[in-house]
Amino acid sequence: MGSSVVIISSIVVLIVVLLFVGAPLKPMRWLMQGSVKLVIGVLFLFFFNVFGASLGLHLPINGYTAVITGFLGIPGLVSLAALHLFVFV
Repeated sequence: MGSSVVIISSIVVLIVVLLFVGAPLKPMRWLMQGSVKLVIGVLFLFFFNVFGASLGLHLPINGYTAVITGFLGIPGLVSLAALHLFVFV
């Protein structure tokens, strides 16, 4: 019972310190940039699927493809399409 009180009180102290000092800005900025890139990757994949449907191309929108497309951009999207055409079909 004594160790749970120490753990809970240390968590409360950490929360209070973060409230007064503030969360570090650099990790939060990094997290936000990653989230924006992930959303951009999903949008690239969505528009690729909309325009690629007329050509019979479809890339699944999941976490892996969104991360690859979001962080690599158009070259990542092209490489995923090439993998889909030449390797997986």
